[in-house]
Amino acid sequence: MPGPPAPGSRPGHAWTPERSVAGNRNPWLVTSVIAISAFMEVLDTAIANVSLDHIAGATSSSYDQATWVLTSYLIANAIVIPMSGWLSDVFGRKRYYMTSVAIFTFASLCCGLAPSLGFLIAARILQGVGGGGLQPVTQAMLIDTFPPASRGKAMSVYGFTVILAPMIGPLLGGWITDQFSWHWIFLINVPVGLLSLTLVEAMVDEPPLIVEERRRRWARGVHFDLPGAALIALALGSLEVMLDRGVQDDWFADPLIRGAALCAGGCLVAFVLWELIERDPLLDMSLFRYRSFASATFIIMTIGVILFGTTQFIPQMVQQVLGYTAEQAGLALTLGGIVTLLTMPLAGILSGFVQPRILMGCAFAVEALAMWHMSHFATTVTFQEIALARMWQGAPIPFLFVPLISAAYVGLPGAKTNRASATISVGRNLGGSIGISLVQALLARRQQFHQTRLVAGLQPLNPIYAHGIHTLTQALTARGAPPAAASRMAIGTLYQMVQRQANMMAFNDVFWVLAVFIVLTLPTIFLLKRAPLQHAHARGSARPATQHAS
Repeated sequence: MPGPPAPGSRPGHAWTPERSVAGNRNPWLVTSVIAISAFMEVLDTAIANVSLDHIAGATSSSYDQATWVLTSYLIANAIVIPMSGWLSDVFGRKRYYMTSVAIFTFASLCCGLAPSLGFLIAARILQGVGGGGLQPVTQAMLIDTFPPASRGKAMSVYGFTVILAPMIGPLLGGWITDQFSWHWIFLINVPVGLLSLTLVEAMVDEPPLIVEERRRRWARGVHFDLPGAALIALALGSLEVMLDRGVQDDWFADPLIRGAALCAGGCLVAFVLWELIERDPLLDMSLFRYRSFASATFIIMTIGVILFGTTQFIPQMVQQVLGYTAEQAGLALTLGGIVTLLTMPLAGILSGFVQPRILMGCAFAVEALAMWHMSHFATTVTFQEIALARMWQGAPIPFLFVPLISAAYVGLPGAKTNRASATISVGRNLGGSIGISLVQALLARRQQFHQTRLVAGLQPLNPIYAHGIHTLTQALTARGAPPAAASRMAIGTLYQMVQRQANMMAFNDVFWVLAVFIVLTLPTIFLLKRAPLQHAHARGSARPATQHAS
């Protein structure tokens, strides 16, 4: 017989303690256990970015070829995530989670020992297959383990995997590559994966209620939505190719990008139409009838744009404009990561007492102001100024992510948790890929625009240009350069200064666009439903006692 409602639960909400994976153990300890591998999976999406030059050199390949180390992982990851909900339902969450960890760990070992680029890419595909199921299953386990009013605190722990990992990835990757070799950015996953398997087997339960649901599902006959799986795999795989390769392959001027775009668009439309008529769909489209879930899925995409876009964008700015090394670029993000780490528990606590719309509204406002501030950077900006700006940009992220995940599941039936988690994970990853791609595309266009406009003034009839060349030539001549060579060197030096200025102006433009994007997204938070809060439950519990006393 089911026991009494747990603290924080409320009639009309689908949560029940019989779905908890903690069993008789402390749920916070179990939360830490299942978050380990999920953290490593997200870390692997960012840690290899700064090591591509080393990978290309070690495997005798070009930088462009080495970027497939990133693309192959993202494609495999994107294809598996939509299927993770169905796989969890059919094979059991704990079994599927441990299988994913085992695949991810083995693939990490293969990546670290890869003798060639082709082998490394194949291992990264396998790693993406294993990693694709970790985030959705972790999220589903936490949602079923904690009642609605307490989910914010649990999501603050889970938030470390989604928010902190991309922030420290470039720093950790740069440090490991510089101090050891690029092989170790993959090999460090092996002991962590083995530890995760051991702890999950010992401490995570498969709840009897979920076991019974799976038994009934098998008794009815297991149906796999093969057409839906094929369509979403083609759609998301092609979309990842288009977004990841578009900037460097000149977008639709390249036949591969055109083909990928057509395939992604056509398959995505066909997938939605098919899922609406399929009796057991891969992604449950009925979830979007729940207003909070539909709104949260859209908002998580926008957060993905901001989080992943800026995590790659800011190190790129300090390296290209200011000449920082990979390790220095990672250090520039460190203060933001520390502040995020400190504000995450606070976001979890406040989400139990403050409605998500209020927390998210304040967080969006701070985020927009931080982006607007960054849009005024100059080429003389210091390391301290960049670190402080990143701090203000990273501080509100937990107040977006934690209450949003909690609000997304308000009113959802418990049996839909696995499919809902998979859908939200698709939205987050898709938003991250779109953010990175759009930021890079806009940056390239604005760099060309500003460089063309500034270079137009570099001609002898411009007195400022003539004075600048004369001053630089005299300075170079004073340092011992021959007069003829000094004149050519002065022109080259001035052009480098102009190019640097054009790049800084382009980065500022992108920051400004992101600020406007955040402001335009802000109204969508009002579509979220009110979430159950801890103080409301406390008043509801105290009222009957008062009446009884009277």
